[in-house]
Amino acid sequence: MNSKALVLFSGGQDSTTCLAWALERYAHVETIGFAYGQRHSVELECRKTIRQRLQTDFPEWSAKLGEDHMLDLSVLGQISDTALTQDKAIEFHKSGLPNTFVPGRNILFFTFASAVAYRRGLEVLVGGMCETDYSGYPDCRDNTLKALQVAMSLGLDSPMVVETPLMWIDKAATWQMAQALGGDKLVELIRQDTHTCYMGDRSVPHEWGFGCGACPACDLRSQGYKSFSEEVVVA
Repeated sequence: MNSKALVLFSGGQDSTTCLAWALERYAHVETIGFAYGQRHSVELECRKTIRQRLQTDFPEWSAKLGEDHMLDLSVLGQISDTALTQDKAIEFHKSGLPNTFVPGRNILFFTFASAVAYRRGLEVLVGGMCETDYSGYPDCRDNTLKALQVAMSLGLDSPMVVETPLMWIDKAATWQMAQALGGDKLVELIRQDTHTCYMGDRSVPHEWGFGCGACPACDLRSQGYKSFSEEVVVA
């Protein structure tokens, strides 16, 4: 019954796959990105290229893709002491969480996205959060996002639906979803033009895309692509 969506779009593999998923599903789709002082800010530059290629290479989606919104949340980086917002090595805390966890990030992202969606008349918020292949971030968990959906809907006095298409699938299945949505053309777009590396490294090309090849994000992406490629060969 909902026809308009706002996709939390970082320029990475997951959010790009979710954007394609939303374009296939909804009549009108807008995107929102956040500059929060992330070390991998190169992802914000990738967003423009991805949106342009989706419009030129996928005419069936072009008319559905609406406005892009970019918000300055640099205050989040200022209050964070993490490997994503500071020049420090990636390591794990005693709690088991990696120091790439930015406390409150997704909570803030959805809160600001809901305000934009309310103003724009968009009923659905789409995010690429996942509990299957992830680092244990508590703000990526399904229960957190369900609670946020309730809080935002109550606080806005307007139903706000949160969709997370990747919540229960791994990275190999995320590649498979892209294949099913847009064929080899979308897989190639994601491989070449998205950015997932925590270090912001786009100098080294790999079979699965660009990245340092050593950080947790690159490891997940590369392992997922390897499994996906093996399944394609077998099929």
